[in-house]
Amino acid sequence: MNEQIVSAAHDRVVAMDAVRDVVEQLISLTGMQGDAVYVMRHVLMAVVAILLAWLADVVCRRLVLPAVMKFTAHTSAKWDDIVFNRDVLVAACHIVPAVVVWLLLPLVFYQKPIVEDLLSRATAVYITVMTVRLLLAFVNASKKLDMGDGQRTSTQQYFHSFCGVLRIVVVFVGTVVAVGIVINRSPLSLLAGLGATSAVMMLVFRDTITGLVAGVRLTSNNMLHIGDWITFDKAGVNGVVEEMSLTTVKVRNFDNTIVTVSPTTLVQDSFQNWKGMQQSGGRRVKRMVLFDFHSICVVDDAMKQRLVDGGYFSAKELTGRQINMTLFRRYMERYIASLKEVNPDMTFMVRQLEATSTGLPLEFYFFLKEKSWVEYEHQLADIMDNVYAVTPIFGIKIYQQYPEQ
Repeated sequence: MNEQIVSAAHDRVVAMDAVRDVVEQLISLTGMQGDAVYVMRHVLMAVVAILLAWLADVVCRRLVLPAVMKFTAHTSAKWDDIVFNRDVLVAACHIVPAVVVWLLLPLVFYQKPIVEDLLSRATAVYITVMTVRLLLAFVNASKKLDMGDGQRTSTQQYFHSFCGVLRIVVVFVGTVVAVGIVINRSPLSLLAGLGATSAVMMLVFRDTITGLVAGVRLTSNNMLHIGDWITFDKAGVNGVVEEMSLTTVKVRNFDNTIVTVSPTTLVQDSFQNWKGMQQSGGRRVKRMVLFDFHSICVVDDAMKQRLVDGGYFSAKELTGRQINMTLFRRYMERYIASLKEVNPDMTFMVRQLEATSTGLPLEFYFFLKEKSWVEYEHQLADIMDNVYAVTPIFGIKIYQQYPEQ
């Protein structure tokens, strides 16, 4: 292997010498002599290097880039359109001319080793920066592979978090390589010497590390995904998750404001995810109404006849001693069960809660099939309006506190 490397380096030197000889002979044919030959040779070789770099750039942008994009567009796979998009290919095109210049610098400035060394380092730093840019564009493109219907599985969120960490690693390694080139030190030796600064690095990237751990906990426990509706009163969050990263979770509230909260905060505190409700058979209704104790009484014959005439109960159901509040609860449960908007397979009831100083509370508990916000509120209002309207028929009064005069 070493012999092959030495042989390749030797062939390169021989090729450079041959090119220099040809250029010198061509210049000599023009009649130039002495130092003018060497000056002209440097100028011509620099011009040739610039032209070759420009030609390489033109070939990449005008031929290779359209050819690759056309090829990916005609394939049945979708991942190649995302990964090899225009941003990635343009970033790759920036590297090729710099590589051409870097290879030709020894040929142009072989008599000026100091100039060659400085320009070689500058070109190498540029190549490193452009390579980092290419890798970042590739990572950003790869992140779009998991954006299908807006929902992310746990594996996809792991990949998204990994892309965020990979961006940091790419920038960090690129910075170390660039510094190593500038000071003429091996990047591996610089990386080995960073062990003493690990504590500082942990402090700098503390939020990133804790955010990554929190993000993994959120997704591994199936707690949060993009597209979920969450509420988090402490941070004023009540909307749909639009974006999840290492350090932030972006939520669009229903008033169209954007709220950002850290994954660590969501893990440490308690937030409400409405995904279970959206996937279930209904959305819960839990409303409490207070009734005046003085209106609760035994039903007399006149009221029984009124309830029978109104079709609320049959005469057989009203035999014996009856309480108006009991009849009201039974009728409301029957009414709720008859509604097509209510899911009969889920719990529904009208239950009596503990008495209070402001009246006797009844809780109406059932599930509506409709879960979208607007329709849900309309159906709920219609049902509760009927509750309020039927109450006087049973001789019951809803408790209402009047303001002091």
